[in-house]
Amino acid sequence: MTINRHEVRVLAFQALFALSSNPEADIRAVCDELVAQLTSVDEVVVPPYLYELVEGVITNQAQLDAEIEKYLNAKWSIARLNKTDLLILRLATYEMLFVEAVPAKVALNEALQLAKEFSDDKSRRFINGVLSNLLK
Repeated sequence: MTINRHEVRVLAFQALFALSSNPEADIRAVCDELVAQLTSVDEVVVPPYLYELVEGVITNQAQLDAEIEKYLNAKWSIARLNKTDLLILRLATYEMLFVEAVPAKVALNEALQLAKEFSDDKSRRFINGVLSNLLK
């Protein structure tokens, strides 16, 4: 079973969400389990990009948060964001800043798809605003 890039991002979001509740969990074990749930194949092949995204977001979290915070309204802070929106923003910002193979506009569009799947329209518009400003 081949997992496409959008599915990898969905899995990365789910892994980051799980790890935010249990930071001591093994990153690779969480990723492996999520991929195993997707398939009935005995031998699970985890896309390396999944590990790269999850480990990259966690390793660079302070830098990502600082970058995101630059584009928040003065009334907002990282601490005020809901977990879903924050994780989507971190994931997209990581791809924009650290993954040269992914055009920034693709990262933004993928973030909006994640927001459609896991959040609401108001959050999607908020995420679009923050990431669009980051693109400029």
